[in-house]
Amino acid sequence: MADSVLKRRIYGWMMFDWASQPYNTLMLTFIFSPYFASAVMDDPAQAQGTWGLAIGMAGFTMAVLAPILGAMADASGRHLQWIWFFSACYVAGAAATWFAVPGADSVWPILVIFCIGLMGMEFATVFTNAMLPGLGNREEIGRISGSGWALGYLGGVAALIVMLTLFAENEEGKTLIGIAPIFGLDPDMREGTRFVGPFTALWYIVFMIPFFMWVKPVPRAVTTDAVPLGAALRGLGRTIRNLPQYPSFAAYLGSSMLYRDALNGLYTFGGIYAAGVLGWSPVDIGVFGILAALTGALFAWLGGRADSAKGPKPVIIFCICTLLVVSLLVITLSPTSVLGFTVPEGSSVPSIAFYVLGAIIGAAGGALQSSSRTMLVRQADPKRETEAFGLYALAGKATAFLAPTLIGVVTLASGSQRIGILPIAALFTLGLILLIWVKPQGEDR
Repeated sequence: MADSVLKRRIYGWMMFDWASQPYNTLMLTFIFSPYFASAVMDDPAQAQGTWGLAIGMAGFTMAVLAPILGAMADASGRHLQWIWFFSACYVAGAAATWFAVPGADSVWPILVIFCIGLMGMEFATVFTNAMLPGLGNREEIGRISGSGWALGYLGGVAALIVMLTLFAENEEGKTLIGIAPIFGLDPDMREGTRFVGPFTALWYIVFMIPFFMWVKPVPRAVTTDAVPLGAALRGLGRTIRNLPQYPSFAAYLGSSMLYRDALNGLYTFGGIYAAGVLGWSPVDIGVFGILAALTGALFAWLGGRADSAKGPKPVIIFCICTLLVVSLLVITLSPTSVLGFTVPEGSSVPSIAFYVLGAIIGAAGGALQSSSRTMLVRQADPKRETEAFGLYALAGKATAFLAPTLIGVVTLASGSQRIGILPIAALFTLGLILLIWVKPQGEDR
């Protein structure tokens, strides 16, 4: 009986990845962000800059709040209540993007509601990730994390296929299979593509049911019914002040802060880059997303096995090196050039090259993110795991405003989307350097 309960708990925990991934896949990367750049705003470079600044501000907010919320959860033991609350933010923010009509008079209300959903997804992830150590021993959690991340990618693929075949319209008003958007959605008002927000919200509601049915936190003794904000802040302050005593943990937080920000930059601006530089339609970008997500699922699963066998650090180093090379290659692509070589106008070679690089980004990104959260488990104090994942979120978001902001500023200053991608390579490089001080097995506490 105990084994069956634990298995259900593991499967329920993995379903969060399946349920939440469409916000990344559909909203942040392959459907909504390119739609925003090409239809809500009519200047791709201006749209990339505006989008970057909005995502940057959301990242700053998450950076400030994530460790505080994690410390409060550790002090109170109320993980599920926080997950319920931020799930509501996810659903409300996603659903409200339906009102992002083409040529909107003001884009900032649209960006605000989008960021509310984004923050809901990110904060809910902090609390679900903190449950990972309770699902198995140190050798098992790499496999569990990799399998969960792979399931998330597959969820993103499934949701993307549904959107492309039944809803998202191309320039002719047809979906990928040549039909008009279902439910009578108006292609002229881009209602098929705009349905991505309500669809993402409904997907999350349906597939979070197993999570809330089967995942129960370990009961903890608490001394008060009130949220212990003061005690949580004092404990968080002590943890931060003591970071110099744990150089491996501190170095890992710094490294992951940089390389995950770079990876998110690739994800966030990949679709916008393809739309603006290569002239891809949302359907083209969606097909590209399916390929990248499939490779992400496969290599997250394989990376989880490698993680369990060799530990997370070798997996992380290999993936960062791969992504660094790819980020440099991406900026060589334009409709008339590949890797510095001129190609005839109208050639399919740049698009093919972008498909290949996107598949590699998906593969390396999937394995990198899966192994990153198992590395955090090795580095964290077992008594303050949610706080550690809050700091991990801080590490991921403290500079989350940096990559989008740098990309936005460099793009606006240069007037070139290709030049605007350059800061990503620098962030990968700095993250790789900091890994030198990270102990594979974590601190001796």
